[in-house]
Amino acid sequence: MSLKIKLKEQQIAAMRAKDKLRLGTLRMLMAAIKQIEIDERIELDDDAVTAVIIKSVKQRKDSISQFEKAERFDLVGIEKDELSILQEFLPQPLSSEQVNALIEQAIAAAKATSMQDMGKVMGMLKKDIQGRADMGEVSGLVRSILA
Repeated sequence: MSLKIKLKEQQIAAMRAKDKLRLGTLRMLMAAIKQIEIDERIELDDDAVTAVIIKSVKQRKDSISQFEKAERFDLVGIEKDELSILQEFLPQPLSSEQVNALIEQAIAAAKATSMQDMGKVMGMLKKDIQGRADMGEVSGLVRSILA
């Protein structure tokens, strides 16, 4: 079953359960997906839908940090709840050992020896890691290995 269909079914289930927070979060996500499909005139596949979810998760994390700085703890709670709902639809996260193993494999496959090869390594890693680990942290690990 595609991720979009799963999201739609979860949206209907939230509607039936009268779960306003979950329903609103899923509607927001489906609207973001639909907006991209209309703007680019394409049908999004599971990888593209996952990228939209990752973007939404990142937005929630940024909002949480901003609201905490402003001491708006009422809004922090809402954002954390939305974040947990969005994270349900991301693939299972990788452990640090798995990430390190994938980085070593990518470096070996790209025959990377210096920072100039970082783009090749990150390109190889992106398809395996995106949505399953923080790409910023992965980039830092690759940088430290190649430096």
